[in-house]
Amino acid sequence: MNVRRLIPSAALAAAVALGATALTACSGAAGAADGKLHVTASFYPLQFLAEQIGKEHVEVTTLTKPGVEPHDLEITPKQTAQLSESDLAFYLKGLQPAVDKAVAQSGVKNTVDAAALTRLEVHGAEGHEGHDHAAEGEAEEHGHDHGHEAGGDPHVWLDPTKYAEIAKGLGATLQKADPAHAAEYEKNTGELVAKLTALDTEFKDGLKNTASRTFITTHSAFGYLAERYGLDQEGISGVDPEAEPSPARMKDLQAVAKKDNVTTVFFETLASDKTATSLARDTGLTTDVLDPLEGITDRSQGADYFEVMRSNLKNLQKALGAK
Repeated sequence: MNVRRLIPSAALAAAVALGATALTACSGAAGAADGKLHVTASFYPLQFLAEQIGKEHVEVTTLTKPGVEPHDLEITPKQTAQLSESDLAFYLKGLQPAVDKAVAQSGVKNTVDAAALTRLEVHGAEGHEGHDHAAEGEAEEHGHDHGHEAGGDPHVWLDPTKYAEIAKGLGATLQKADPAHAAEYEKNTGELVAKLTALDTEFKDGLKNTASRTFITTHSAFGYLAERYGLDQEGISGVDPEAEPSPARMKDLQAVAKKDNVTTVFFETLASDKTATSLARDTGLTTDVLDPLEGITDRSQGADYFEVMRSNLKNLQKALGAK
């Protein structure tokens, strides 16, 4: 399962305060010549939220173009200038260091850090034997202490519930920024959250009864998803999909695959499948795609967040032997 370190309560309090700041910082930002709120999103999951909630009242651009691995993004002077001219910069602090730096340098007045709108945790690439998922779920309900700190796993959008929390935060921000269309932003947010709630139910039902609870992936991006649905993520590398695993790690994964009846090694569309293919070949496993949804390209198994997430669910069900 996922090694999780809980964030101290002081950090959580800071995160709540930062979230409150994010929700009020851009009040009155609307008023561009075209009447739209100009939003610069750092990468696809945030772009998708801004487009779904803002619809015709916002103009959304993204710093990470399709096909670019977000972790490796380099910001051009033109993009920094674009940020400075935006009504709102929407980013996820800690995911893309170049974006964090550009936001600070751009002088953009109104920023929303998506990480401040939910609670970050620290997940490890490796699992734990004999972990009690039910106990963890109970602890989660009773307020385990999470927060926003450097080193927290930023891949929150792969948990539909946490993604919905970010959607609510952005919706509130847009309502304050553009009061004339507040009712529409509220309506759009509600519709999007309802869809994410339905998606969460699909994952819960679809992964409730499986032959195995363990999946192996090249990119350790699925800690939140695994934790939400009682699965064990075993990452070949850490959060950097291009990192080379050690021989010892590869040997450990071979043992895990045998012990936990793993059938499939997952790779992603925006990074090399070399390590996944190598491990699969050495262990007699198959390979398939588990998409961290950091960008949409013509190779993606779907045209938007919901389609790709449902493809991920289908691939997980097949690999884990869903009944």
